[in-house]
Amino acid sequence: MGRAQRLSDVEIFGIIQHGITGTGMPSFHSLADSEIKSVVAYLRTLQGAKQTVSLPGDARRGKALFLGKAGCSSCHMAAGQGGFIASDLSGYARTHSVEETRSAITSPNANVDRLARTATVTTLGGEKYVGRVRNEDNFSFQMQDMDGAFHFFSKSDIQEVEYSSQSLMPANYGSILAVGELNDLISYLISVASSRDPETSKVPDDGPEEEQ
Repeated sequence: MGRAQRLSDVEIFGIIQHGITGTGMPSFHSLADSEIKSVVAYLRTLQGAKQTVSLPGDARRGKALFLGKAGCSSCHMAAGQGGFIASDLSGYARTHSVEETRSAITSPNANVDRLARTATVTTLGGEKYVGRVRNEDNFSFQMQDMDGAFHFFSKSDIQEVEYSSQSLMPANYGSILAVGELNDLISYLISVASSRDPETSKVPDDGPEEEQ
């Protein structure tokens, strides 16, 4: 940790992405740039005291939105509840500010990393598979489709890999959610990330949640 404190964020980013030759540190080319930045930000939080972030809204209403109207849980997971095809948001707000979280919700197509998009793999035999890329190296390619099934390909068997130009996340949250609802949703993510155990923590409910 002492050596990491003397490195810049850019240097740590490069180490995570490319690894260190001749050591036990592998490269993580399968991680999107935004995911590596989150790792760097998390490492920085380990170097100092945990900061308290004030909630811009109501976390309980935000949980209902996450699981209901906003539809976030159809793709994302938070506190052990939700989908699998998109990233787990349990710790997202620990490494992103309120405004960064708001921007990610309302402008998901701004600076979208390639691995955050869906991809279509066409094999030499003409078969097509659509899903998220989970891992890739010089010889193989791993994908998870929208139903959760994993597909493994040898690169010599792939004709083409085409990435969508848009994020998997809908781009209209800025219009379908009111400002107060966005604040509630962000507050829920902050509450989950602030928990000691984000995977199992629960935001208390005032009553029954919306049905899916």
